Amino acid sequence: MTDIHVCTIPDEVKAALRKFRFRKAKNCAAIIMKIDVKSMEVEIEDEMEDCTIAEVAEELPEFNPRFVAYSYCHDHGDGRISYPLCFIYYCPSGVKPETNMIYAGSKPSVLAATDITKVFEMRDAEDMTEEWLKTKLGFFG
Repeated sequence: MTDIHVCTIPDEVKAALRKFRFRKAKNCAAIIMKIDVKSMEVEIEDEMEDCTIAEVAEELPEFNPRFVAYSYCHDHGDGRISYPLCFIYYCPSGVKPETNMIYAGSKPSVLAATDITKVFEMRDAEDMTEEWLKTKLGFFG
């Protein structure tokens, strides 16, 4: 079976994702990516530092999909702190079918470039809360 690549991921985007993945900062951070439908390339729309998942959600457009790489700082309450990396495919309701197909078809390539294993989908940015994220990651309490 042949891999289908709907869009390309420029080297500078891959480098930024690699740098993000291996960052040493001790806070939450995000990279929001979009696809330029004219060039069919993934581009970084925004990079956020020291941000909550709700603040990231506020930056997402109402009617256009986005890919989000998010580094979450989780305090386990027993002295341990972990920094799980999450990939969120945000595709709100009402997106044009063509746009949806471009993003859905590009998701595997973007996911491979991030090398993140915790993958979630989100339809409504308002539901993107810390409680939602903790549930998805399996953290309770």
